[in-house]
Amino acid sequence: MAQEYIETAKSWLEPEYDAETRMQVQELFQGDPKVLEDSFYRMLEFGTGGLRGIMGAGTNRMNRYTVAMATQGLANYLLKTFPEQVIRTAISFDSRRDSTLFAMTTARVLLSNGIQVSIFDNIRPTPELSFAIRHLGCKAGVMITASHNPKEYNGYKVFWEDGAQVTPPHDKNIIAEVNKITSPSQVKFDETLHPDVISGLDEVYLDEILSLTLSPESVARQADSLKMVYTPLHGTGVRIIPAALRKMGFKRIYNVPDQDVSDGSFPTVASPNPEEHAALEMAIARAEEVGADLVMASDPDADRVGAAVRDDKGRMVLLSGNQTAAILTCYILTRWKELGKLDGRGYCVKTIVTTELLKAICDKFGVELYNVLTGFKYIAEVVRRNEGEKVFICGGEESYGFNVGEKVRDKDAVITCSMLAECAAWLADAGKTLYGYLQEIYSEFGRYAEGLLSVTKKGKEGAEAIRALMAGYRGNPPASLAGSPVVKVVDYTEPEKTGLPSSNVLQFFSEDGTVVTVRPSGTEPKIKYYFCARGDAAQARVDALRAQFSE
Repeated sequence: MAQEYIETAKSWLEPEYDAETRMQVQELFQGDPKVLEDSFYRMLEFGTGGLRGIMGAGTNRMNRYTVAMATQGLANYLLKTFPEQVIRTAISFDSRRDSTLFAMTTARVLLSNGIQVSIFDNIRPTPELSFAIRHLGCKAGVMITASHNPKEYNGYKVFWEDGAQVTPPHDKNIIAEVNKITSPSQVKFDETLHPDVISGLDEVYLDEILSLTLSPESVARQADSLKMVYTPLHGTGVRIIPAALRKMGFKRIYNVPDQDVSDGSFPTVASPNPEEHAALEMAIARAEEVGADLVMASDPDADRVGAAVRDDKGRMVLLSGNQTAAILTCYILTRWKELGKLDGRGYCVKTIVTTELLKAICDKFGVELYNVLTGFKYIAEVVRRNEGEKVFICGGEESYGFNVGEKVRDKDAVITCSMLAECAAWLADAGKTLYGYLQEIYSEFGRYAEGLLSVTKKGKEGAEAIRALMAGYRGNPPASLAGSPVVKVVDYTEPEKTGLPSSNVLQFFSEDGTVVTVRPSGTEPKIKYYFCARGDAAQARVDALRAQFSE
């Protein structure tokens, strides 16, 4: 095995690779042998969502060659799927290092295969690409982004003609075609080809998603007084999210100037992840400076939102993804009921690791709630399946993703920020706050607490360790959760029992209603543990679960 990856690495010193790549490989041979091994021991896996990995030279890295080879596989599948048809695709990209290079590489491979390509002129959010695919009549789309991963990463998300990330059978079929491309020599590539440039779509996109807002009168009344801080964390939301808020009528929108810089090295944060308190520190400081009551931060591709609000003592506190989803779901269903829109056709969707509080809220309003696998593409799949018969109201996931309506088929930070600001205005009309509204929700439905433990295990050894952990949990599941006996185990690799597609996920249910979900991350070298408890001691049980599974 060692000799095999070394021979592969040596082949990258051949003239078919550019001078910069050959130099990087030479440096790998002169450096840490483990880094060389990790760079070449396998092909970077094209998973069900596409590619994601560390940038650099090697078969197991994100670079122009692995991107081109993946795109050739995608092109082959498109040509097989839509024979003798005009195939149009759309491409967007974020602010990460080499995102522009990877976007143009993708475009030129597709063009070289006779596939039409439209590309944005500059960085744009993932949800706007989702919108563009349907608006432009594309068969597929590609977003170059590694979402909220650290600066060393980049990625390649594939979307289908419905504007959603690919799901079965297309995901597996694309993977099969990509796996057939084992050398750059199999790639069709003409660097003289240039894609069409998408222009004028921003206003169309904003008009469409802002047509979903529910309380324009409240916004008008609070526009001059409601203060909010927004930061794009150096990413794609920098122009379009403030534009959306201004288009709604809000006037007191404050930025964080240093974080408005579109820089893939993310110089002001350790990680551009709005789930983490550290990423919002500068925005919270700005809120204290200007007296704002709401802070919102989007990740680099502007599909996730982290938020902070003032508590009843005036302190800024972070909302979890579950709490944001609960606030917005309760607000939206309340307004739908008040506006006479709840006609029995509307429904909501959440993922299996998202708070059960959403079910309690939906039950109150008599709204159907679907439960799907982790990943917003499965929410979008329900929307596609129900299109024309039922109406998607909203849906969310614990990892800070939320969406409203059917205009976009992915999580959308633009509409989420807009809805949070609108909800704050609606509450302010009644002399209330977002934090106070969350406490009202807990008072009505019970106290819910959720937690997440992510354990990073990098490299080849890490991947093997994660596989061993999952095998161990299957063979010997925990007997209790924070002291409460386990009464049920659900293995999502058994679709005949779950009614959902097969996925490497385990759930443990205890006697007192506590739930623990274990799954390897699909985008990072991590194994994740999701904890959910209910009742007055819910937070204490979550803390105990974190200690139990950290051992």
